[in-house]
Amino acid sequence: QVETREDEEQNIKLTEILELLVAAGYFRARIKGLSPFDKVVGGMTWCITTCSVDIDVDLLFQENSTIGQKIALTEKIVSVLPKMKCPHRLEPHQIQGLDFIHIFPVVQWLVKRAIETREEMGDYIRSYSISQFQKTHRLPEDDEFMQRKENAIKTVTDIFEVYKPQRKYKRQKGAEELLDEESKVHATLLEYGRRYGFSRQAGKTEQAEDKKIALPSGLAAAKAEPCDEDDLQAAEELRIKTLMTGMAAMATEEGKLTASTVGQIVGLQSDEIKQIVSEYAEKQSELSAEERPERLGAAQQHRRKMTSLNKQILHKTRLLEELQAKCADLQAKCTEAKKTLTEVKSQGEKLDKELAALETIEAQADSSILQSLRALVAMNENLKSQEQEFKAHCREEMERLQQNIDNLKAEAVENGEEQETNKIIEQQYKTEKEKLQKIRLLLARRNREIAILQRKIDEVPSRAELTQYQKRFIELYSQVSATHKETKQFFTLYNTLDDKKVYLEKEVNLLNSIHDHFHQAMASSGSREQFLRQMEQIVEGIKQNRMKMEKKKQENKMRRDQLNDEYLELLEKQRLYFKTVKEFKEECRKNEMLLSKLKASSS
Repeated sequence: QVETREDEEQNIKLTEILELLVAAGYFRARIKGLSPFDKVVGGMTWCITTCSVDIDVDLLFQENSTIGQKIALTEKIVSVLPKMKCPHRLEPHQIQGLDFIHIFPVVQWLVKRAIETREEMGDYIRSYSISQFQKTHRLPEDDEFMQRKENAIKTVTDIFEVYKPQRKYKRQKGAEELLDEESKVHATLLEYGRRYGFSRQAGKTEQAEDKKIALPSGLAAAKAEPCDEDDLQAAEELRIKTLMTGMAAMATEEGKLTASTVGQIVGLQSDEIKQIVSEYAEKQSELSAEERPERLGAAQQHRRKMTSLNKQILHKTRLLEELQAKCADLQAKCTEAKKTLTEVKSQGEKLDKELAALETIEAQADSSILQSLRALVAMNENLKSQEQEFKAHCREEMERLQQNIDNLKAEAVENGEEQETNKIIEQQYKTEKEKLQKIRLLLARRNREIAILQRKIDEVPSRAELTQYQKRFIELYSQVSATHKETKQFFTLYNTLDDKKVYLEKEVNLLNSIHDHFHQAMASSGSREQFLRQMEQIVEGIKQNRMKMEKKKQENKMRRDQLNDEYLELLEKQRLYFKTVKEFKEECRKNEMLLSKLKASSS
């Protein structure tokens, strides 16, 4: 019953393990033709590979592997689990023996880890694919958004360009400097055409100080604090007019240009243009001052006129110096031109004289001779050109014929050599092909021998396999011995209970017989004596049985002591055996070290 219950638990755990693996994505666990070992170990290998753990182990899983391959794979899996920080411990013999009760928590942890890793990698791969897609492709919504974005940006920039603030006035250089911040702000707003009153929430002292600073000396009457609304309004208007006197109008009317506008139109940075721009600005300021004579004082107008006249004088003197320098340059150039002209005239006169001499000689000579001479010269030139053309043609023809000769020679040589080389190549090809065939046969024979030896080697268990076999045999022996011991205990208990039952039945029968014959025996004295004798015989028999049982008990006790002594002797022999084996291994190790040193010294 116990073994059946354990098998049922193992089957339940196997079913749960397979369900976990299928849920995680390892669908080979559904194949009915695979053994439970292949399903479970294959699933564990798949989970470890899916977790993407950096381990220096080759987890190569093959179905229907040999015992050696299975043992090696289970040992690798067990060595990998601690590196993955698995909280559960597992032994290779538990995987080999299909102990699903201990395998289940490990598989459960591996499946959980694999699912987490796959989710992380899935998000990473999804984001990477989206980024790669967005680099080269666009959705219609993106195109529409970009188009609307460009239109919106263009519209906003156009609106800002249309409704940007325009400056109408500019403070002049000689204007009185503003000291308080409120006056500066108000003046800046006036430059852009905005007229605002001063703050009426400030203290009376601050208003008085601001007015003292802002008003000129000619407006001392406005220093008094206004008592009512009209006086305050009049004071503000007066202050605005005072600020406007220190400003010059910008390009607010048609036909007027500012100095900066002139500089931008011309686009040059020469001194003359700068001078003209400054003069234009001064003239415009003078005109604006003339238009508003009531706003400027006489001293300021005189100062402006003096500065403008001084600038004009400087400008004229600078122009005079430039003209004088240009005049000197032109005079130097004129003298040089005169010299070259005289030289050219003298050379022309010489040429005229030579031409006149040639004409006189030609007039004195015979005309027929001159014509024949001219014809001969023309013929000579024609012959020279024909000679050059003929030489070039001959050179080209010679090169063509030489090329034909070389081609014919090469063809003749190639035809003879190609046949010989082809024969040699064919012979070499045949010999190499035969060699290759022989080598292939030899290689196939060697491969067969290697395969046979490999199978023989696989049939011989290795040290690891022997260790696993030993562990499994020890575990099997432990299980068998435990079962045997338990069975013996059950047999002993059964025999003891059976003997007890027999004795109890005898006792019950005896008591029943005594009870049945007691009244008859007490009826007469003879029967009573006989009954007493029978009772004595019964008591004597019980004593004899008791003595026998005690004797048997003593014999069993002596046998137990004897077996215990033998067990202790065997334990002592076992300890001596293990000690001897350990010493033998140590001596073998020393022997191997000495042999390696001896080989190293001899080599």
